Amino acid sequence: MAARKGPPSVAAISESADASASSPDASRRRGSLGLLLLGGGLCVLAAVALLLSASASRRASIRLAGTNATVNPSAHIPGNIDALNSPTLVQNPVDSANLAVSSRIDTPFFSCALDVSVNSGASWSQTAIPTPKGEQAKCYAPNVAFARDGTLYLSFVTLAGAGNTPHALWVATSKDGGRTLSTPVRVHGPLTFQVRLTTDPRDAHRVYLTWLQGLSVGFLKFTGPGNPIVVSRSDDGGATWSAAVQVNAAAYTHAITPVPAVAADGTLYVLYVDTGNDVLDYEGAHNGHGGPPYQGRYTLVLARSRDEGAHWQESIVDSRVRPMSRYIVFLAPSPSLALDSSGRVYVAFTDVRLGDPDVWLWTLAPGNRAWVGPKRVNDTKLHDGTAQYLPQIAVAPDGRLDMLYYDRRADPHNIENEASFQSSFDHGRTFTPSIRLSSRPSDSRIGFGAREGLPDLGSRLALISDNRAAAGIWTDTRDGTPQTQKQDLAEEAVAIQNASGLSSGAKDALRYAVLVAGLAGLVLLGLVLARRARAHVS
Repeated sequence: MAARKGPPSVAAISESADASASSPDASRRRGSLGLLLLGGGLCVLAAVALLLSASASRRASIRLAGTNATVNPSAHIPGNIDALNSPTLVQNPVDSANLAVSSRIDTPFFSCALDVSVNSGASWSQTAIPTPKGEQAKCYAPNVAFARDGTLYLSFVTLAGAGNTPHALWVATSKDGGRTLSTPVRVHGPLTFQVRLTTDPRDAHRVYLTWLQGLSVGFLKFTGPGNPIVVSRSDDGGATWSAAVQVNAAAYTHAITPVPAVAADGTLYVLYVDTGNDVLDYEGAHNGHGGPPYQGRYTLVLARSRDEGAHWQESIVDSRVRPMSRYIVFLAPSPSLALDSSGRVYVAFTDVRLGDPDVWLWTLAPGNRAWVGPKRVNDTKLHDGTAQYLPQIAVAPDGRLDMLYYDRRADPHNIENEASFQSSFDHGRTFTPSIRLSSRPSDSRIGFGAREGLPDLGSRLALISDNRAAAGIWTDTRDGTPQTQKQDLAEEAVAIQNASGLSSGAKDALRYAVLVAGLAGLVLLGLVLARRARAHVS
């Protein structure tokens, strides 16, 4: 009789397990399981990372740093009714507490202002702008920019005659942060409109001026098409200037509002609007009176020069832009242009393609030719009957994109303006919810042209951004009336923190890692399925 087997010993169990584990079938099963777990884990990691990245903008902390203050000292002078608007705000790169703001004054007399702060905007003082020899004391339409060495440049035009026509274009400099200005240098002659100034971040002595060169003008109008946008360059800190070179292509015969910017590699960009067949505004058919806006389409165009303004290439940002209102062509609302350190280009402007005025963003990634957008930024309900308009954008060193704009969402009558602010931590794909910078609303009917039903709040707002904060300046009419037309410059700062703790560059790296992880996960899952299929066949 055969011997009866007893229960297996611990050693036998171990030996059986070792033998099973070392068998070819077990190895394949274990390998498949490992690949399956790895692939699944990578896919899960990719999904989680994408969710974190997508929600970063929504979870950012943005809060007001203080209460509204006024920039212009004239705001506190009893009886003063100056109308200041169209601010440009710049920060000294060698002294971050040193800020300068230029603004134009429309009423009661055409003039301009330069206000300077040495304590990060806590207080401001006004700097006298010298009147060039032989010119009338009519400074107008100023603009400012700091060079990399801390030199401040101020451009302005002088007006002449009863019609206050631009007579000459001038540039003054300051070596003390804007407290004093040099004797202005004449750059160009008559009919220079919409002058803007920018500096080269690589070269402290290189400065660019862009403007709309009028050929013939009438009352609040150009008498015909073909007035070119031009650029002039100084390579010696504003002492001498090159001959003006036309920027816009010959096909764009109704170009206005040039906005220049220089990229980190020295590439010069100029953004402008071509108004197409808009005789109503460009040639002043409205005679300076309000009414329905032009019903046609405008084209946003970005021009680029890689040889310091000598030659130009152009890209159409959008050819379907619809204006929100009538305007005086010499004082037309300006689009906004911003560049980040990687060469990404952002453009913002107002458009009524959905029925109400909204702020829109277009983006051009480095090395790409196709624009992304437009993206509607304001987080209002569609067709709510209120206007969000005149956006100004700025990019922080870490890549965060900020936007400031006028906002009437709180007024069902679409009259009272607030200043609203939003940020994006993912290159404009998503934006934080809007916050209100203005502590009180302003009446949009107050300003130059109010009596004619064409009130002017200026051609732009002002915004600067760093990695932890942003500061905005806008035209505020809370102390004015339609009779006085008084306008002041209000300022507010916001403290900003991205709750994800990631910079824009870090999130880009995360997205690339997500892409690689996701692809690797799919490949590994494919290998697992293929191996199982082969095992099943065998």
